[in-house]
Amino acid sequence: MPRATTGKVHQKRRRNILKDAKGFYGARSLLIRTAKDARRRALQNSYIHRRKKKGDFRSLWIQRINAAARICGVSYSVLISGMKKSGIEVNRKMLAELAVYDLNAFKAVVEKAKGKAA
Repeated sequence: MPRATTGKVHQKRRRNILKDAKGFYGARSLLIRTAKDARRRALQNSYIHRRKKKGDFRSLWIQRINAAARICGVSYSVLISGMKKSGIEVNRKMLAELAVYDLNAFKAVVEKAKGKAA
């Protein structure tokens, strides 16, 4: 018996695939076969990049901290080392926020870390 291609379930499945592929370029948003592949790859990439995003943000915070630390006359590695030795427990996200929005507070942290680093 041939498979049914006009039934409600089949149409709903196709409609959902095309709805997910809306906005894709060219045939990837119009044709079922290519839309299926494009959708599968998009879901794979979104899964991968949700995990990759954490590392991307961490590297952004480190770059911001390093830039602000160099303005204060110390490198990133010396700053982090000094903070560990002096017992300052501020995570990189909050340190980057201080560096961007409150440079005076960041300078105070750097001065404390400098004292122990030397």
